[in-house]
Amino acid sequence: MPTRSLINNLRIKVMLLFLMVALVPLGIVAAFALESASDLIMNMVSNQLENVANDKAALLERWISERKADLRVVADSSVLQSMHPAQIAPFLNLVRTNYEVYNGFVVIGRDGGVVFNSLGRPGPNLGEDWYRHSLAGRLYLSEIGLDPEKKESVFRISAPIFGDAGAVQGVVCATVGTYTILSILLKVSLGETGECYLVDKEGTFLAHKQPRRILTENIAQSESFKNIFGSGYRKSIYVDYRGIEVLGTSRPIAGTDWYLVVEQDRDEAFQSADRLKRYIYLVIGFSILGVVLLAGLVSYSVVNPIHKLSLAADALARGKFESSLIETRRADEIGMLSRAFASMAEQLQARQQSLEAKADLAAAELQETDLKLKKTELAAARSEQLAALGRLAAGVTHEIRTPLTSLKLFLESVQGEIEISPECREDFQVAMDQIRRIEATINRFLDFAKPQEPVLSTMDVAQLIEEALLVVRPRAIQQETTVNVTIDQELPKIRGDQKQLGESLLNLLVNALEAMPHGGRLLVAASLAQLSPSSAPLTGIRIDISDTGPGIAPEDIPNLFDPFFTTKASGTGLGLSIVRSTVQGHGGEVRVESRADAGTTFSIFLPLGEALDRDANGKDPNC
Repeated sequence: MPTRSLINNLRIKVMLLFLMVALVPLGIVAAFALESASDLIMNMVSNQLENVANDKAALLERWISERKADLRVVADSSVLQSMHPAQIAPFLNLVRTNYEVYNGFVVIGRDGGVVFNSLGRPGPNLGEDWYRHSLAGRLYLSEIGLDPEKKESVFRISAPIFGDAGAVQGVVCATVGTYTILSILLKVSLGETGECYLVDKEGTFLAHKQPRRILTENIAQSESFKNIFGSGYRKSIYVDYRGIEVLGTSRPIAGTDWYLVVEQDRDEAFQSADRLKRYIYLVIGFSILGVVLLAGLVSYSVVNPIHKLSLAADALARGKFESSLIETRRADEIGMLSRAFASMAEQLQARQQSLEAKADLAAAELQETDLKLKKTELAAARSEQLAALGRLAAGVTHEIRTPLTSLKLFLESVQGEIEISPECREDFQVAMDQIRRIEATINRFLDFAKPQEPVLSTMDVAQLIEEALLVVRPRAIQQETTVNVTIDQELPKIRGDQKQLGESLLNLLVNALEAMPHGGRLLVAASLAQLSPSSAPLTGIRIDISDTGPGIAPEDIPNLFDPFFTTKASGTGLGLSIVRSTVQGHGGEVRVESRADAGTTFSIFLPLGEALDRDANGKDPNC
């Protein structure tokens, strides 16, 4: 599916068309140029190698011919024909000095006696080839060898010495050094890798620019050897003895079994072709870039507006009106189509917004009605629950309070009339304490079930806090808890029930101390704050009671003020419910913030006296 989508893409089609039109002719021309350049370079290098090989072979042949001619002249001289050592020695030394290519001469008579020897070594073996061939009346040219003393390649030329009667009366043999001629032969002007070397019929190096290869290495395993000696095997490019591709040619040296080889590395020879190839690739690359840019311009001018129009239509179908609005300044047919489409999209958007506004208004009204209904249901359910709970608590406490009061009065009278033994006095006191505890719990139930209306009076919040702290400070000192109090200096007085608010503060302070049984820090602060217990913000006093205890679990915070909810083993779960009821009765509210291992803060918000009077009486007391 993606491949079919790419094929059907107009932009891809335009780019492919431009690439084909531009690159196919360029590719044909490039291929033809590369092929022509390669052939031209091959011909040029091959001709150059052929010329060098011909020149070097002709030079070497001419040089050998000259050495042969020299030795014939020497052998035919009257000095050597005299066979007198005293005459031969100065003559041959003079020849040796003038030509500088002869390392030494040996003259041997027909009887095998050494007439002259300038080599400084013992006389030659009479069975050697040069002696036998020349004694038979023939000129002899030996193979190239290595002179261990001068460390250069040498070969021998021998010629017969004829007497007056034409008979061979001796042999003259010259040892020829090749340094002079080979230094000329090995120098070739074929770049940095061009070389010329001499091998024999076995492929052994006779002359090479690296002396260590002479008479120690050969080319028998390389394509160079096959190219020289193989029948019907001729390649312009082959692998030489180094394992490198080269272009080369060879020439046999007339009158010897030597072969002259001239070669040049293929990479160097084809540097210009490789450079041309890189230039062609660079041109092709720039051509592709130019075609892509040109196709991009065409795409931007023609294809891109059509593509945008297609995307806008798709966005309009999905209801995304902002994405379907197209702005264009073009005056051609594409511009006209784009403006007509944009006008249609704006009209559809206006209709959609009108419908959405009506739907949102209806949904908001329905949501508000539903919210009011839920609040009313919750309030009714809570009121019914609290009313039932109050009736139950009143009935239960009435049934318990009467016999409990009789029991308390009886025990108090017994305590006054009967003397109790010291052993039973402690048990008696425990019984009285438990009766008082039950009586306090019953009173809590009664306060919750039938809360008293607050008796309003003007009161000082700072004094209210100090009175509550007087009660809890001994316990705080006992459990080594630090109490810090921060009260604004100019707090206004409020109207409220001092007894009810004092009990609420005391309840919260005791809860804070119980959260820190092993010590901690109790923080009490009072300041002016903006309150919002009703629809309009009010100015009032905020009292914060903070502890450094373990905090309250997040899942317990929503249930803290519910009746009978407690996390204490001995708690009734009515303390915080009574606190909230008392504060709400004063027109305020209670909030709690707690984090695990970071403590808890209860905040009481109380409105100022005028706001409370308005809230309680429904009118301003000053009116």
